[in-house]
Amino acid sequence: MKIKRLPARTASLLMPFILSILMTFVVSAVATMTNMGPAPGFLGKWMSAWGLSWLIAFPTLLLALPLARRIVLSLVERA
Repeated sequence: MKIKRLPARTASLLMPFILSILMTFVVSAVATMTNMGPAPGFLGKWMSAWGLSWLIAFPTLLLALPLARRIVLSLVERA
């Protein structure tokens, strides 16, 4: 069975979407563990922190990625 792929034009939204999910998942886990340790209720607090951080991170990435690309291009030699 072949999985249907999304059109190439969706990559500019899909990349920050996936990146924001992965990054906020890890960072919120570290921050929550640092603040409360492996205490009862950790999972609930972590998921709450993750949800809030993702809501902020995704639109931030949409705005920041073009700027980051320009900065990187100004720092590296052209091929």
